[in-house]
Amino acid sequence: MVTNRSVPPDTVLPHIVYRDVARASAWLTATLGFTEHYRYGPPGAPRGAQMYLDAAWVMLVAADAGRKTPAELGYGTQSLTVFLADVAAHYNRAKAAGATIVEDLHETSYGERQYGARDLDGHHWLFSTHARDVSPAEWGATITTPARRHDLRADS
Repeated sequence: MVTNRSVPPDTVLPHIVYRDVARASAWLTATLGFTEHYRYGPPGAPRGAQMYLDAAWVMLVAADAGRKTPAELGYGTQSLTVFLADVAAHYNRAKAAGATIVEDLHETSYGERQYGARDLDGHHWLFSTHARDVSPAEWGATITTPARRHDLRADS
């Protein structure tokens, strides 16, 4: 497989719509700790930017006639989950920076320690760390196919 320095390998790369990409990049950096890798489009009015936080990568794209933010729509359509080593420190940082916390830091029935926040354009973010190993069957899920990743057991 060919590698490409513009796109991280072996990852899902969500494209998230923002009204103002430069402002969103600055907010995500200051409030949630992301780092901007690159941006494209006219200086002062970028059409997109690629950002990362630990191993999570996202693309920010400018809203246009065919793309709206959750704030513009009046509702959300998805959540983005970012796995971090120290979710408690991240929670404290985001809260101190003024992030809108919509789910306080807690442990889930499926073994994650996480919290939820909304960003300046209404996108729902979950920040999480693995707190304990729990089989999906233990919290009520039905296993429908064996897991494909090497670190997940088929019976989990």
